[in-house]
Amino acid sequence: MVDRRQVLRVGALAAAAPTLAGAAVVTSLPEKAEAADRRKIVVGHRGASGYRPEHTLASYELAARMGADYIEPDLVITKDGVLVARHEPEIGMTTDVAAHPEFASRRRTVTLDGVAVTGWFTHDFTLAELKTLRAVERIPALRQRNTLYDGLFEVPTFDEVLSLRARLSRELDREIGVFPETKHPTYFSGLGLDFAPRLVRALRARDLDRAGAKVYVQSFEARNLIDLRRLHKLRAPMIFLTGVTGGPFGDPRSYADYLTPAGLRELSRVVDGIGPDKAQVIPPGGEPTRLVADAHDAGLVVIPYTFRAENQFLPPQLRVGTDPAAYGKAIDEHVLFWRAGIDGLFTDQPDIGVLARDIAFARRTAAAA
Repeated sequence: MVDRRQVLRVGALAAAAPTLAGAAVVTSLPEKAEAADRRKIVVGHRGASGYRPEHTLASYELAARMGADYIEPDLVITKDGVLVARHEPEIGMTTDVAAHPEFASRRRTVTLDGVAVTGWFTHDFTLAELKTLRAVERIPALRQRNTLYDGLFEVPTFDEVLSLRARLSRELDREIGVFPETKHPTYFSGLGLDFAPRLVRALRARDLDRAGAKVYVQSFEARNLIDLRRLHKLRAPMIFLTGVTGGPFGDPRSYADYLTPAGLRELSRVVDGIGPDKAQVIPPGGEPTRLVADAHDAGLVVIPYTFRAENQFLPPQLRVGTDPAAYGKAIDEHVLFWRAGIDGLFTDQPDIGVLARDIAFARRTAAAA
């Protein structure tokens, strides 16, 4: 478990003061501890979505100011072909669209990757129409504080996210990376809206599709990544996301099959890493699996998802009290995974990810001294 005295020495979490940047945390640790793991990355999952409504420019900016190395926009496509940042094409849970009577008739049911989903969908709206909506907190029962910001922020385009990334890189004097995910690429392709040319064009317009650029492209569909690499000549590194069960839509292979040693070696011919569900790295209450070691043997980085501070999302042994919205021992969980050898992680609270990384590697450096 984490030494709480060390936490007090390092600094207070932004959970108590969410507008504070995480940089103040790093400076109080030994310099060589900071250098020990610059390659280990903290990804602001949908921005700093533990503190602001997800996939808003405010959420991405806060993530960067808290010390995240990368910001993560999930990408979907509008009716007029523009890449925008939403977790899903259905926007009823993340915008105030239901409060707009002019769009009431747009509510409908579609089959999304084989599942009937009812709501409002980005591909039924032009960008101009989407810009009349405002973001809301997706899980208000657990993140009531985030509802303070309901109605304040627009749905951003991918281009706006990239512009923000460039501005923050200048202001913070460090390059902020971007980690876009293509959401449901097969579904959108069936609508005549292909991700690949739009994504590649956006990255190349800003000189981000090159060696050394701080970009990862991710997808739950292996075929999408293969097409990006082989047909569209994407040079940016790519991450194949995996779930605990099932497999990519329309793919006869399961995620479990892809994560065998042979499957990982095959993946390494196309992608640069995997993004597994964290339970595939360390099952709740269990010991680490061989996944990190097997992936590293295949030359792949491992960046699991999703780390969150609320009891609802923590394994039973790390919960504090019975309130699902209360914070549990999230630092302990982050440290446990850092010490298991992962190369990065996706977290809703980037300040916790940065702090836990510093703690984990300060300990390792001290032990080696």
